[in-house]
Amino acid sequence: MNRAVQIVLSIVSTGLCAMACATDGSRTTPSPAALGDDAATKDATQAAAEQAWAAKDVPAPTEAPKVGTTVRVGGDLKVESNLDGETWRSGRCLIEAPLPVGYPAPTPPGSIDLKTYPVVRRAEITAKGSTMVGMNFAFFPLFNHIKDRDIAMTSPVEMDYRGMESEGNPYQLDESKGEWTMSFLYRQREQGPTGDAGRVKVRDNDQVTVLSVGLKGPYGIGRVNEGLPILESWLKAHPEWERAGDVRAFSYNGPQVRNANKWSEVQLPVRKVGAVPSTPKDEAPSTAAPTAGS
Repeated sequence: MNRAVQIVLSIVSTGLCAMACATDGSRTTPSPAALGDDAATKDATQAAAEQAWAAKDVPAPTEAPKVGTTVRVGGDLKVESNLDGETWRSGRCLIEAPLPVGYPAPTPPGSIDLKTYPVVRRAEITAKGSTMVGMNFAFFPLFNHIKDRDIAMTSPVEMDYRGMESEGNPYQLDESKGEWTMSFLYRQREQGPTGDAGRVKVRDNDQVTVLSVGLKGPYGIGRVNEGLPILESWLKAHPEWERAGDVRAFSYNGPQVRNANKWSEVQLPVRKVGAVPSTPKDEAPSTAAPTAGS
């Protein structure tokens, strides 16, 4: 249970700096080699980095990956996420808390993946306004919920941002708009029923295919706003795929991990252009061991 406190308090304690940097405009999209560093880049360098991340010479998949699997589509095409017991590792980054059953491999910092997530049971709190202030509002009900149900903490802590896009730029978030949801994840759906539990809502999040960029560095809205232009660039380079939902962010680490090595992802639900929207199927995840790029 202590890991729940560590992971979420880390988001609270480190997000403020990232938010402040994003607000004053000094944070820009880093190059792949420097992703997660705090040095700002010039506009020309930023544009070049985004183009490189798009990996135009890498053919985009013709269909969504199977549930629980990942396809590398941009960024560093060789770096991997490796599973050692229940610990995921990529370079100096690691994830010690287990992922929900059936989740695909985490996207390593420096890469862009296309992957499909299974249905997952989540304990959620939804709020508006500052994510920093709201973290305190959301954390304790979620912590008490999993404690009361004797559910061990998993990773990541998930954040969904609905209707928070900046005016004129759908690939930047504005905390004065929309609402956000913070979620703790059940490792298995059988661990407890859905429904309202005080301020916490337990529900099954639908199967979803996402485009995800792996990031490294302090958590916060500023980090999310660094990742979104990279995803935008990939979608522009691969017009056969389109955005199909709201921004998601995954935070994997607690305060015991130094800021420079904190592992996160920024994701956008996507679909093939022309695909007919349908009710997501509750498919069984792939039985193959999940590895990034598989």
